[in-house]
Amino acid sequence: VYRICHEPRAVFGLFVLSVLTVTALTAPWLAPHDPLEQDLLYSFLPPTWYPQGEGGYLLGTDNLGRDIISRTVYGTRIALVVAVIAASLACLLGTALGLCAGFFGGKVDLIISRVVDIWMSFPAVLLSIVLVAVIGAGLHAVIIAIVIIDWTRFCRVVRAETMVQKELDYVASGVTIGLSRIQLLLNEILPNLVPLLIVLLSMEMGIAI
Repeated sequence: VYRICHEPRAVFGLFVLSVLTVTALTAPWLAPHDPLEQDLLYSFLPPTWYPQGEGGYLLGTDNLGRDIISRTVYGTRIALVVAVIAASLACLLGTALGLCAGFFGGKVDLIISRVVDIWMSFPAVLLSIVLVAVIGAGLHAVIIAIVIIDWTRFCRVVRAETMVQKELDYVASGVTIGLSRIQLLLNEILPNLVPLLIVLLSMEMGIAI
């Protein structure tokens, strides 16, 4: 915490994230208009500071007369929900399979690795369109599609790092004192992957949005 507070870039990033989070949580009170309300008489209004701008529409309106700033505020809520839920689920699935593939090796690694290779050979955009068409429209469909497509990013990286970690001395020491494989995975190897997972998770949130 001390290092973060004295790192300008980290402080700025936390500030931006805090502003977005507060905006998403308080969207019903911050938005001046209903984001879905349409009024064709007020379509394509310019921002307030333009001569033809209306005082009640800070950033103007779209082609259906909907307030742009209200839609932006509510859009922040949807974006954060998709980013957090989809990225977290993709991280959990990919990390679990990557740990198993990297630690156990053999047929387990072969099967998981081939599934990842086949899955990543499909174009992501095309696959996402197909999945949404099959699952149906809605926010839940988008989240499920992102998880199904992007878990492979975590799996491949975690597998590679697990293969490195399991050869280190601390894992051998755990085997010597009688730790089980599950204990080695959860108590020894996984904590050493946390910094890597944080970076991957932050990148995946941007990709999900």
